[in-house]
Amino acid sequence: MPIILFASIFSRFNRVISLRLLAFLLGSLICVAAGHAEDILRIPYSSDIGTLDPDNGFEVAGLTTLDSIYEGLVKYEAGSTRIVGSLARSWEISGDGLTYTFHLVEGAKFHDGTALNADAVVTSFKRRRDGGFVQNYTLANLADIAASDRSTAVITLRHAQPSFLDGLASPWGPKIISPAAISEHAKGDFATGWLTEHAAGTGPFKLSEFKRGERYVLERNENYWGAKPYFSRVELPVIPDIGQQILKLKAGEIDGVPTNYPFAQLGSLPADLEITSAPSMAQFEAFVRPGSLLEDAEVRKAVLTAINPNLWASDAFGQYAQVSKSLFPNIMLDPAQPVRFPTDFDAAKSTIAKHGPVALNIGLYSANPSYGRIADLMIAQLSMIGVEATSHIMPPGAAYAMKGDPAAPDMLLIIASPDAAHPDSQAKAFFTKDAPLNLYGSALPEADAVIAEGASATDMSTRNTLYEKAGRMYFDAGHFIPLVDVDDVVVHRKDLKDLGLRPVFPRGSIDFSSVGR
Repeated sequence: MPIILFASIFSRFNRVISLRLLAFLLGSLICVAAGHAEDILRIPYSSDIGTLDPDNGFEVAGLTTLDSIYEGLVKYEAGSTRIVGSLARSWEISGDGLTYTFHLVEGAKFHDGTALNADAVVTSFKRRRDGGFVQNYTLANLADIAASDRSTAVITLRHAQPSFLDGLASPWGPKIISPAAISEHAKGDFATGWLTEHAAGTGPFKLSEFKRGERYVLERNENYWGAKPYFSRVELPVIPDIGQQILKLKAGEIDGVPTNYPFAQLGSLPADLEITSAPSMAQFEAFVRPGSLLEDAEVRKAVLTAINPNLWASDAFGQYAQVSKSLFPNIMLDPAQPVRFPTDFDAAKSTIAKHGPVALNIGLYSANPSYGRIADLMIAQLSMIGVEATSHIMPPGAAYAMKGDPAAPDMLLIIASPDAAHPDSQAKAFFTKDAPLNLYGSALPEADAVIAEGASATDMSTRNTLYEKAGRMYFDAGHFIPLVDVDDVVVHRKDLKDLGLRPVFPRGSIDFSSVGR
């Protein structure tokens, strides 16, 4: 109706109103009609959310939602591994490293309207530690937590743990949940049944829609204690197929593809799309099966010559990857003596010829296309020295049943990303004998002892020297092989800015509270 009216006015007064003015009026009308859409951010999820209980889930899917709804005491600064305050405005650590005193921000409220106080912090920490949840290991060293006054929480550790603040700042670190919601919905399960599909945090967004397998919607928390987000609404449709995500992005139906955009296509994006990239801790590594042919030092040296990531990293990832310098991500630890791969192909060929037929089976941890690209390039290189190599995608969960299995792949490609920016969080997740993700069960006690020494070091230089030493020991023993650190790469509409990417977060973890237009 307004368009018809404008046309009528133009027809009657065409000597007064110019074509330029009509175009301006029509353009304004269109902008008004589309205005509310500009206030909505639409980012797809590649997989579904299992749970929104911050203590009971470890999945990457939904992590950006969790960290938009809930907050912890501290967090990592955007684009950095520096720890800054979140719900804690400041803190002190006792000289013996056992007591942490956190002073809370003023004016923060949970989404249910109850005020944040130190008792809420105590309730949330005890829930995680004592509730039998998946994430309770993060507080295994917590001896006690108490509220010394309304705005001060005091944590006591069983033993000094220099990585403790990093654990709190981790994207999977303890979040503060409304104690009123926990009490109201507790049914002998610490309210985890309710918190699986509902939420009550202090964060910049509230959960407004939970449609499992379809989409999730966040609404801006208008009573947020901190800086309010630009977007009033974040829509998160579940779109597993990357091809569909790309089509929807090009059609303007979503605002970005947060991860897995094919690296080969990044150089030919449409004019209205652009890339935001940042260093990450997504490190691709090869784990080696005990008892495989690679236990032979000569064969292993020949294989290392062929799979040298300097030969294929740019082919796989273009400018968006750096060859790993050690078993720890480059942004976490800059080693004094980086790992070096042998380069004599003639010697490698002679070694393989001397040992007779050498076949290598490479397992791929998941269907992530980057695994297949790396494997294809390494297989091509291995063929050049006479090694017949094959690869296959592991069935879901199969990698966790490989310990002691002689039929397991000789080598497993995996992303060995840590939970936090402290080297201990990676070493004790992947490398030490009892690490939960030491999937072959490799054991090197002398290296584990160096890791233990590094875990207690408070001086960063000393700490890094020890972790570098241990990493070199694992590498020299042929247990783990660092390959490449791959950047966080998000393809999005050109008008998006300030994505708030953080190195420790899984790739594609956009900070919905910082992004704007």
